[in-house]
This record gives sequence, C-alpha cells and structure tokens, in this order.
Amino acid sequence: MNNYGKNMPSKELTLRTQAMPADTNPAGDIFGGWVMSQMDIAAGIRGSELTLGRVVTAGVGKLNFERPIRVGDTICVYTEAERIGRSSITLHVDCMVKRQFSGQRERAVVAEFTMVALDEHGKPRAHSLREDQT
Repeated sequence: MNNYGKNMPSKELTLRTQAMPADTNPAGDIFGGWVMSQMDIAAGIRGSELTLGRVVTAGVGKLNFERPIRVGDTICVYTEAERIGRSSITLHVDCMVKRQFSGQRERAVVAEFTMVALDEHGKPRAHSLREDQT
C-alpha cells in the first residue's frame, strides 16, 4: 500500500530522481526551474512513447508550486494524456515528493505540458498514438 493517501496520482510514473544541493535557490529550497525541467523531461519521455517519435514542448500551462522541495527529497513525476490533437498532446504532469527522512509523500507541483510531434525535418506531423498507452 502506498502512503500518498488521497493524493496518489492515477497516472504513470515517468521519472524519478533525488534533489541535490546543486539544485537549490538562494533560500535553500530546490529551484523551481530545476523542478520544471524534470517535469519537462518526463513530458518529453511520455510524449515520445505515445507518438512513437520525436516531440518538443510547445507550451506549459497551469504550473502551480504547492509545496517546497528540499535537498535529499525524491521527486516522482507522473504523466497522463489529457487532450489529443492532430499533432499535439497535452499532458497532465504531477510532481510528487517523498521527504528524505520521514518518507512522507505529497504533491509538490502540478502542470500541463503541450507536446508537438515532429517529423525527421523538424516539422509538426500527425501522430498515431499507441492505443495501449493513452
């Protein structure tokens, strides 16, 4: 049984890493830009898996930082397809945090990432989604 409680995402775990001292802001918490980049990496992984090809980030929306992340915490980034267009996919992305010493788990950041599928020339392409992954 997990200990995320009612905040456990029903999405797919796409990325997991530990926050390190080099990732801090001047206040000593983990820099929001680093967290956002981890979420973007996860969105790219999931987008590529779903479209069976290269994707790029077209936009980020509804980015909300709900709790600070500290050095030593483990972040777990979950993704889920929300909207599917001809060449784009909008993913709901949750960044959950597992506190280093207590093991407490809670949602720290939530966002929407829109990814666009590209062809071999870097132009938007129609994707064919994997049915088993949506």
